[in-house]
Amino acid sequence: MTDLVIATRNKGKIAEIARILRFENSDPAATQAIEVRSVAEFDIDDVDETGSTFEENALLKALTVARATGYAALADDSGLSVDALGGAPGIYSARYSGVHGDDAANIEKLLNELSNGRLDRSARFV
Repeated sequence: MTDLVIATRNKGKIAEIARILRFENSDPAATQAIEVRSVAEFDIDDVDETGSTFEENALLKALTVARATGYAALADDSGLSVDALGGAPGIYSARYSGVHGDDAANIEKLLNELSNGRLDRSARFV
């Protein structure tokens, strides 16, 4: 059995990745050979996301977790990119208001920044 550590404490993300691995792999033996684990199972601090892109942050998390656990690791980073704000909040989406994980405050700040007459609110989730 091969252990794969998902570099997140988010139970929803872990379940989603495990589901994808089962769905995408048509060989039942190969699927059973992968044990999906959470970084929460290990005594590891959260990784500081110091990269300047989503890709850099994902790589930083995966490498840090792999080194700390000795297992293969998978990580992602994502966020909202609003065209009228030059791509912001981008990699700062989870802490846009200054408080990490305060969705209501992040949304309020975003809407305030878009309330100055900007008609184009096109955005994408990266």
